[in-house]
Amino acid sequence: MNGNMSFRDALSLRLNIMRPTREQFEKFIDLHPVKLTPGIARLVDALQSNGTHVYLVSGGFRRIIMKPAKLLGIPPERIYANELLFDESGEYVGFDISELTSDSGSKRVGKAGVCGLLKQTLKYKHLVMVGDGATDAEACPPADAFIGFGGNQVREAVKKSAPWFVYDFQELIDEISCPDNLKN
Repeated sequence: MNGNMSFRDALSLRLNIMRPTREQFEKFIDLHPVKLTPGIARLVDALQSNGTHVYLVSGGFRRIIMKPAKLLGIPPERIYANELLFDESGEYVGFDISELTSDSGSKRVGKAGVCGLLKQTLKYKHLVMVGDGATDAEACPPADAFIGFGGNQVREAVKKSAPWFVYDFQELIDEISCPDNLKN
């Protein structure tokens, strides 16, 4: 996209080229086993052990995100992602544009919209976004902090915008495992 169009427009263009059927989509999910980024399971476990709620917020598709979420012990109600729409015969008809993650570029939609919603409805005092993309970085604010992640892909714009940039999850695990850090 390179900032030349909205996330929603790019997603729409890509999906209109592919036009996946429900059967193709399900087959794709079945044929592609989940590959978790090294350290993510330990990080999520450490966060949850400390009583921190962990959410998966993605511009991807909920049906695909459900598999890693289950492996990580993240309940379905803490997943924010897109939903493909199919007609009764299983043909692609679009995606649900009412999902906050179906667009980006403002504080009311995208990952920023999800962060704002969580803070408003659940009254979180401290909300941290960790991610590797521009839509992750633009979620701060309303997220209180953004940690850039370069373990899978380093995007220079994200690295420059992140006050803290890590290349593996062990650094975050070490930080939250230190009792003195939990007091702040």
